[in-house]
Amino acid sequence: MTSQLRIAALCAALAGAATGASGDGFDVVVLGARGGIQDGNLSAFLVKPQSDDKYLSCDAGSVVAGLIAAEAKGAFDAIQVPADSPYTRVGYVLTDKLKGYLISHAHMDHLAGMVVASPDDSKKPIYGLASVLTRIERSYFNWEAWPNFGGVGIKPYLSKYRYESLTPGQAVAAEGTAMRVTAFPLSHSGVESTAFMIESGDDALLCFGDTGPDSVEKSNAMRNIWAAVADKLRAGRLRAIIIEVSFANAQKDEFLFGHLTPKHLLQSLRALNDAAGGGAALRGLPVVISHIKYSLRAGPKPEVQIFQELQADNDLGVKFILPEQGQSWRF
Repeated sequence: MTSQLRIAALCAALAGAATGASGDGFDVVVLGARGGIQDGNLSAFLVKPQSDDKYLSCDAGSVVAGLIAAEAKGAFDAIQVPADSPYTRVGYVLTDKLKGYLISHAHMDHLAGMVVASPDDSKKPIYGLASVLTRIERSYFNWEAWPNFGGVGIKPYLSKYRYESLTPGQAVAAEGTAMRVTAFPLSHSGVESTAFMIESGDDALLCFGDTGPDSVEKSNAMRNIWAAVADKLRAGRLRAIIIEVSFANAQKDEFLFGHLTPKHLLQSLRALNDAAGGGAALRGLPVVISHIKYSLRAGPKPEVQIFQELQADNDLGVKFILPEQGQSWRF
């Protein structure tokens, strides 16, 4: 772990202690469970503390389609739309309860839902590493691909969204919520991606964008993240991890293109277990498997094969979860 990340992690821990709250876990709603070509069901997870009703969206590949699916499955039954609101419950969640987007990288399957929803969305921040925000401004909100709903770039600015640049390893308060967010860079086949640590009180949840394994990417990115969260895991305060597994184990390393397989994820989770002191540090930890690539080929579904391969070598006692669009959990 670099000295910069050590200092930043210490600052984040002190910030959590300053709140005086122990935390009570998180509610997570799946707006989009898959990766790649399955339009309408692409990477996006709403996250909020159990004690609050304001969400952040970790990536935004699908937004309105995911809200509709989640509403149909009862994820928002506890939310009451004010009598004077002009919105349906889906519209009310989008415009009032969703307070910002955490965008891991600027690939379309991680932000298309936000771009398409932008004309009817409310004003809110987009949080990301500087490189990611630059690509969003340059490639999407540019009056060519889409109107400029940001506040910089090609004029006129519609200023629907405000870009909030995150410094790696430095926790910031997420506006309008009871959460703090820390960004950690990831290596995604030459593209800078991001893992977000979302904190409420002493509790934390990790949400990963696309990432390749350190061994293939020639990187220490994931190992640095494990070092930063090891204390949370030891203390039982790391509530869950949302992380991608795009391909089954048959995918060769040279064709991963910055993604994980079951064997690579398990190898990395063993490194987390070691960082937390070994033993049964990960036993029972929920690990949600996102971004499984939809396949047009006949045969077993990729999610079935991937889940079987994860379970077959799960010597850590991790609780692997296959998400489906519209599902919700408490961690």
